[in-house]
Formats: sequence, structure tokens, C-alpha cells
Amino acid sequence: MAKPKHFQRLAKRYPEYVAAVEKLGAAVKNAGPLEPKVAELIQLAAAAAVHSEGSVHSHARRALKAGATPDEINHALLLLTSTIGFPAVAAALSWADDTDAS
Repeated sequence: MAKPKHFQRLAKRYPEYVAAVEKLGAAVKNAGPLEPKVAELIQLAAAAAVHSEGSVHSHARRALKAGATPDEINHALLLLTSTIGFPAVAAALSWADDTDAS
């Protein structure tokens, strides 16, 4: 899947910066014992917590690619209800639905 247009514009305008961010992302994912699916679900939850629609889209897609089921994605988001509140969870579930993760 193609990266979002905004990301592509940033990469064109600031190629060294984007390359460094991508390298950091790869380094932290390889720094510990968590399997990719778990790492993506954690990042999905963090994206929902900061209300980042684009990141929820990205990590929901990545979680699916890493082997998460739509039920696991939805459960990861539902688990946040007492932490980030129902409206934020409802929004994140809607964003995950945009990626066929429902």
C-alpha cells in the first residue's frame, strides 16, 4: 500500500529526517522480544490515545499485516475505554474500520 500523500510530501521535502525517523522505528521494533503483532497493537493503542487518525489507520493496517485479527484490533482499542474515554475509543474504532480492520 502506498504511503499517505502527506508522508510522501514530507519525505520529498525532508528526506534525511524521514529516513532517520524510519530507521528509529525499525531499531525500536528490533530492540526487544515483542512479536510484531503485539508491537503494532501497542502502537495502535498509543495512536488512539493521542487521537491520531492517520496513525490509527497506519497501525491498524500494520497490525493486520502482522497477523492480528479484526477482533484483536477492536479489543485492543476497547481496552482503552477506562483510560482515554468512550468518545476517543469510538473515534479510534471508526478509524480502524476505515482500514477494513472491523
